[in-house]
This record gives sequence, structure tokens and C-alpha cells, in this order.
Amino acid sequence: MRVKGLLLTLVVIAMVVLHQDFWNWKTAEPLAFGFLPIGLTYHALYSVGCAVLMWVLVRLAWPKHLETLEEHGAAEKNEGGH
Repeated sequence: MRVKGLLLTLVVIAMVVLHQDFWNWKTAEPLAFGFLPIGLTYHALYSVGCAVLMWVLVRLAWPKHLETLEEHGAAEKNEGGH
């Protein structure tokens, strides 16, 4: 569990560092697909990577005890007749 948390933390830090694409700041060339500047292409792919990372974080690092507390609270509310 501890190794998984450390690995996920390192991946998040890597994504934060990769967000600063300083190597694309001074050029629009080459064009991806003939019309899309390389910086925009990079950030489109980066956004997809962030979405995948968020999915992985929710699947692997979501605190399960929060879900059980929510389900338990909803069950108590239904039993009370409110």
C-alpha cells in the first residue's frame, strides 16, 4: 500500500513538471496533422494523460472508508423514516 501511494505521488509530480512544456514556448513548428501547432497538440495529449491519471487515482487511491460512511448514513436515514 505504501509503495503504491509513493508511486502515484511520483506520477502526479511528474505530470505537474510536464505541464511546463518550456521546450515548445518559442516555436509553433512542426504542425501536427498539418494545421495544429505543436504546443497545442502537446497540451491536448497532456489533458488526456491527466484524465487517465485521475481515473487511476480514483480507482486505486480513493479512500474506501468514505464510501462506507456515506452508505451507512443513508441506511440510517432510511430506517428512521425521514
